[in-house]
Amino acid sequence: MKKILNPDKSAWKMLLQRPELDKPNLEVIVKDVFEAVSKDGDAAVKLFNQKFQGFGGLFEVSNEEVSLAKNTLSEELMSSIKLAADNILRFHALQAEDGMCLETMPGVECWRKSKPIQKVGLYIPGGTAPLFSTVLMLGIPAKLAGCDEIVLCTPCNQDGEVHPAILFAAELVGVTKVFKVGGIQAIAAMTFGTESIPAVYKIFGPGNQYVTAAKQYAQQFHVAIDMPAGPSEVMVVADDSAYPSFVAADLLSQAEHGADSQVLLLTDTELLADLVQDEVAKQLEKLPRKELASQALENSRILVVDSSSFAELINAYAPEHLILATSINEELIEQIVNAGSVFIGNFTPESAGDYASGTNHTLPTNGYARQYSGVSLDSFVKKITYQKISEEGLRNIGPAIECMAEAEELLAHKNAVSIRLNTNV
Repeated sequence: MKKILNPDKSAWKMLLQRPELDKPNLEVIVKDVFEAVSKDGDAAVKLFNQKFQGFGGLFEVSNEEVSLAKNTLSEELMSSIKLAADNILRFHALQAEDGMCLETMPGVECWRKSKPIQKVGLYIPGGTAPLFSTVLMLGIPAKLAGCDEIVLCTPCNQDGEVHPAILFAAELVGVTKVFKVGGIQAIAAMTFGTESIPAVYKIFGPGNQYVTAAKQYAQQFHVAIDMPAGPSEVMVVADDSAYPSFVAADLLSQAEHGADSQVLLLTDTELLADLVQDEVAKQLEKLPRKELASQALENSRILVVDSSSFAELINAYAPEHLILATSINEELIEQIVNAGSVFIGNFTPESAGDYASGTNHTLPTNGYARQYSGVSLDSFVKKITYQKISEEGLRNIGPAIECMAEAEELLAHKNAVSIRLNTNV
C-alpha cells in the first residue's frame, strides 16, 4: 500500500479513484453475450458456461445434489450458517411495514401497502470464493417479502459441482431453483428467460465488473437491479486508539476478495500508518489468497491527514464498508452521509457484517453509496399507494383540483371532477 502524507485537497479525487477495466470493451462483451442468450437460450448459456467455467453440461441443480451437498458439510459449519441466518432473519423482519392510512382531509383517505416482487433472481459469486453467505443475505429478505419465485444462479467448477454450502444455504432460505450458471450469461438468462431458466423482474447480487456491467445492461430490457454492486472495498479510519494488527486484518479481509478490490486507510498519525504497513506485510504472508490480496493492495493507499479532514474524505469516497477505529467515532458518525455500512469500534470487524451480525452485506460500491442503500427487505417489495374519496371528500377537495387542472390547461382532468360534482347521485 502506498503511503501519502498530507495530500493537497486538489489531489483527493485522484487518490480516491477506484481501479477499473476498460469500459468500452466491457460493454461490447456484455452486448454480445446478451444477444446470443436472447437468440439461442439454453444453447448459448451452455456455450458460454463451457468457455468461461469449463463446464457446459446440464445446469439445473437437482434435489439429489442438494441432499448430497448437505452430507459433505460439517455440523459446525451448518450450525454457523443457521446462527447467521437467524440473526439476518430477525434484523430484516424488523424492517417490515404494517402500512399507513391517513385521512388528509374529511372524506379523503390515502394509504400505502408493500407487495412482493413476484419473480427475483439472485446472483451468487462462486469463482474465486464461494459466497454462500450472500445466499442468506438475499434469500432471507426475498422469502420474508413473500416473493413467489426465487431463482439462484452461481458458477460451478469444471466437474459441474456447486459448493455444497451454497446449496445448503439455498435450501435453508427457500430458494425455488438453483442453476450452475455464472457471469454475464447468468444475468442475461435471468433477463430474457431460457428454456430452463425463468425470466425474473429484478436481479440481485454482487459480482465482478463483468457481472456489474451485465446487471446495468439488463435494465435496458425492463429488468430492475438492486444496485451497481461491483468489486468489494473498505475504508478504515483510525487514530492512535486503534490496534495496528486489527486495522491490517480488516484491510486484508477485503483485499483478498479479488485483484480489483480496493482498501484505504485514513489516519492522522504516520506512526500508525507505518505499524499497519508492517502488520499487513506479516499477515499477508500467511494468507492462502496472498496473490489476489497483493494485487488489490497495489490499488490501495494509506492517506495520512489531519483528523479534521476525516469526514470530508469519507463522504468524498462513499465507501461500501467503513470501519471507524478512532477516539472520535461518535462525532464522525454524525457527519457521515455517504457509506454503505459502518462498523464502529475496535471490536467490530467488517467480517461480522459479511456473515452473521444481521445486517446485509450486499452494498453499493464504486461510490454509489452517495445515492443507493444496501439491500434490505424494501429491496424485494414495491409500494402501492391507494386513495378512497367519498362524495363529501370530493366536494372538499374538488374545487382545488378543478382550479389546478384548469391552470395547467388540462380540461379533461378538470371535467373528471366537475362531472361528479354536478351529478346528483
